[in-house]
Amino acid sequence: MRHCHRQPQEENIGIDLTPMLDIVFIMLIFFVVTTSFVHESGVEVNRPQARTARPQAHGNILVAIRPEGTVWVDRHPVDIRALRAAIERLRTENPDARVVIQGDRAAPIGLLVRVMDEIRRGGITRLSIAATPED
Repeated sequence: MRHCHRQPQEENIGIDLTPMLDIVFIMLIFFVVTTSFVHESGVEVNRPQARTARPQAHGNILVAIRPEGTVWVDRHPVDIRALRAAIERLRTENPDARVVIQGDRAAPIGLLVRVMDEIRRGGITRLSIAATPED
């Protein structure tokens, strides 16, 4: 009888990171898809004060009205005649969007009404006007 001595084979000892990387990428995709992106107006305004002003949890789209009468959406000045199209474009990106109008206290009230009308014509009915709480 012949005895055969086998050399112990070296086993590849290591941790396979592929499943962990798969999970990390899936989680990354999940967070990117479920994140609600905030569109900012891109300008600072001097908001009026109000006693009933309260923080709002979500203001997905910010529309700013400057004192000289310019309207800003998504960091770009927008002509009042093009505001409806801009709102419709942003609404297609986020169908549950809300609009917060940041009107400067020196902005013309007539322009505020036109902006509100164009936003509603763009398909968004949930909108509010930003104010600073009084002390």
